Amino acid sequence: MKNIRHITFLLLAVFAVSCSDDLLDKLPEDEISPEQYWKTPNDLALFLNQFYTTFPVHNGWNGGIFEFDNNSDNLAQVSINTRFVGSNNTAPTSDGTWNTNYGRIRSVNYYLENSETAEGPEDVIEAYNGEAYFFRAMFYFELLQKFGGVPYIDKVLNTDSPELKSPRISRNELATKIIEDLDNAIAKLKPKSATEPFRVHRGIALALKSNVALYEGTWEKYHEGTAFAAPSNESAKFLQMAADAAETLMDEGNYSLYNNGEVDTYRSLFTKVDYSGVSEVMFWKKYDTSEGVDHRVGHYIPHNGAGTGVTKSLVDSYLSIDGQPIAVSPLYSPSQESSLTTIVEDRDPRLAQTIATPGDLITERAGNPDIFFEYPTFRDNNEVVSTTGYQIYKGGSTDEGQRTESTIGAIIYRYAEVLLNFAEAKAELGTLTQGDLDKSINLLRARVGMPPLTLAPVADPNKAFPELSDLINEIRRERRVELALEGKRFNDLMRWKADHLIIGKRLQGFKIIGSDMEDEFADLIGSSILVNEEGYIDPYINAIPDGFGFNPDRDYLSAIPTEQIVLTDGAVIQNPGWE
Repeated sequence: MKNIRHITFLLLAVFAVSCSDDLLDKLPEDEISPEQYWKTPNDLALFLNQFYTTFPVHNGWNGGIFEFDNNSDNLAQVSINTRFVGSNNTAPTSDGTWNTNYGRIRSVNYYLENSETAEGPEDVIEAYNGEAYFFRAMFYFELLQKFGGVPYIDKVLNTDSPELKSPRISRNELATKIIEDLDNAIAKLKPKSATEPFRVHRGIALALKSNVALYEGTWEKYHEGTAFAAPSNESAKFLQMAADAAETLMDEGNYSLYNNGEVDTYRSLFTKVDYSGVSEVMFWKKYDTSEGVDHRVGHYIPHNGAGTGVTKSLVDSYLSIDGQPIAVSPLYSPSQESSLTTIVEDRDPRLAQTIATPGDLITERAGNPDIFFEYPTFRDNNEVVSTTGYQIYKGGSTDEGQRTESTIGAIIYRYAEVLLNFAEAKAELGTLTQGDLDKSINLLRARVGMPPLTLAPVADPNKAFPELSDLINEIRRERRVELALEGKRFNDLMRWKADHLIIGKRLQGFKIIGSDMEDEFADLIGSSILVNEEGYIDPYINAIPDGFGFNPDRDYLSAIPTEQIVLTDGAVIQNPGWE
């Protein structure tokens, strides 16, 4: 573990690539050759350690991974998402994602061309090679999600290499190459039980393969006929790959859902210091204050609003406890919106474990009275204010010692997402069976005491995707609530071509007018607490009165940085709408 966290100065100086470097620049002239340095498998491991810092984890003074949905319709942050607003209409000269990821890909290519210089057990060296293929796939997947097809480089280039002016390949060609890398990784990596802790193993590569294939399969299916479509619709191929990769993981039986047997089992999954014994957590980051590796998530969640807030849209997505949508369930009444206490009554228990409600423990103090949630943090500065009244509770530690210098672990891959990938891919293929539901989504529902999903669910008159079947709507709903605030929602909206959920919409929150909080915050309503004519908190009502201006002919992909178009003499062409 120490090796992963402490990359040597030598390696950083010799092998790291600056984010400001050009697309595919040459190796440094003073680079130490692999023959001089890569002599043992451990030398290979040290080089690969640089890539372990690239996973999305808790970092610094913020809400960590639980704020990753700030770029979606799940959270309304203080700063409005410019992608949804549609205000970015000029292609940038450079782009950090482009430069950084190509720098990393260059380093992986250098490794793959030279790792044979190390001598040692073949299976150990092959496992490290598997890590390299995994990371190259991960870096190209990030490029695919942001830009679509990009130039594909799988070798180290010289200053006169013709590949320096490579054109973009199509998005499905790129997705296929990413999956080829992941297949290489899957073949070479060892299972978790035979892998050093905190290193990439076979299960993670299978999980990423299911993510990539599901993303591309649904993108190609729902963007067909648009400017963002692949040249040929290979959605069925990719969806089958997603289902197969997920099912392989499921059948191997190495992972299972966490369940502590308590009513808060879902929420407690996200507040642990040590995940080494949690079978659902496939990969995670460990923090250790004694080594200067910690974060401040506990300072922001659940003790204050963290400068964001859960949206009404997300809250409304949670079913009633009878398994029916709130629009039709006899257990739900619109009057429940008048209180944070009643809004969660007779609802999917994950709602009460995701948003803070009166009486929730927020600080457990030894020798002093515990602190319980009473009201959202409306009287504070932008850094900690609650924007919607629905304050984040998921992921917040109640341990007073975890408020600063927190060491709560950051989950990177968890098995629940694999189950959701499997069910969605099968549903999109039209091959989903009740048995498939029972071994995937219904395990998630059973954990929190919700009724199982059937192939003929109760129709929701307010379903998010009215053009799609009730079954696919319910599978997408399950994904939204299970993975809420974990940074998955934005990419889901993009691959589903869900601009109808964005364009002309504003993110709303709690219905404070007529609620049991109206008198308490009467002096703020209309000033710092903005409200619409229906009485709901509407934080963006003044900034974007007409709602989000997302441009469906442009904003599904980011602009290619113009410097890359120039450097390749126009071989790299611009994305639609940015020309």
